[in-house]
Amino acid sequence: MADEQSLASASGALQSLFGTGDENIRLLEHLMDVKIALRGGELVVEGGTEKSVDDTQKILRSLIKLAGRGERVDTAVVRYAAALCEKDELDELDGLYSEVVATTYRGKPIRCKTLGQKEYVKAMKRNTLTFAVGPAGTGKTYLAIAMAVSALKKKDVERIVLTRPAVEAGEKLGFLPGDLTQKVDPYLRPLYDALFDMMGAETCQRMQERGIIEIAPLAYMRGRTLSDAFIILDEAQNTTQEQMKMFLTRMGFRSRIVVTGDTSQIDLPRGRKSGLIEAVEVLSGVQDIAIMHLGHQDVVRHELVQRIVCAYDAYAAKEEEYSGRDDKRI
Repeated sequence: MADEQSLASASGALQSLFGTGDENIRLLEHLMDVKIALRGGELVVEGGTEKSVDDTQKILRSLIKLAGRGERVDTAVVRYAAALCEKDELDELDGLYSEVVATTYRGKPIRCKTLGQKEYVKAMKRNTLTFAVGPAGTGKTYLAIAMAVSALKKKDVERIVLTRPAVEAGEKLGFLPGDLTQKVDPYLRPLYDALFDMMGAETCQRMQERGIIEIAPLAYMRGRTLSDAFIILDEAQNTTQEQMKMFLTRMGFRSRIVVTGDTSQIDLPRGRKSGLIEAVEVLSGVQDIAIMHLGHQDVVRHELVQRIVCAYDAYAAKEEEYSGRDDKRI
């Protein structure tokens, strides 16, 4: 057992560091297999191995630094800090919060929360076409829309075009009430939600009326050339091969395209290959095209989402293994 060691702490950051009901500290104790206590204005780390105590001290210093700057420290941040420490990348944590990607209409800064997200934002800045492939909760769509709004405010583009394929996931569109616009609106709702967060509902509506923002099903893109625009194709795993090629060839001059999707949630009929999967295969290595793969470590929703993603990945890997064995028997 390692000797008892202590860390000086800034009292103003302690409340954020400890979290509600000391949940952050309890989680860090569990992850690092140590005991942490506040004694005489100092954080004391004891138990475990010498390495676990040393790593815990490093994590606490990083978290205190974040909390001292006014950043919110929650269990997701604690988990990610521990994961970075394990990979000897803890120094990268502070840099995640230094850059503001965009600002919501309420003035809240939007920052990357994982190294994967940081690389994703860099890719969108550097490339004309960016693919972001990853599970739910990794911020693929939200960060893309944040970049689009930022580009519009800087006048780098003249409009934003957001689109999704209207593919049914177990329900038939024909059974939904209303005309075509009302039928497809639920499919576009996540795009509206992100835009409202960035710009406010009233501003977004005014810009839609003026044609500065367009939100439409993918089928509406056929035959068009989109210039001076930031274009986002969301839920691209549900495009057919023909739809994806059609979409990618809509690009005009001075435009940027971001394509997002989760290849583990394909709702196409059995036997149809996803246009996203094919595009990633075909366009890999092409100049001015970035292909970003986000993983479960980049999930920034509730921590249970990350566990669900991991469980499904493990299940899929096991199914693939069994399938391979059956093929060999045949």
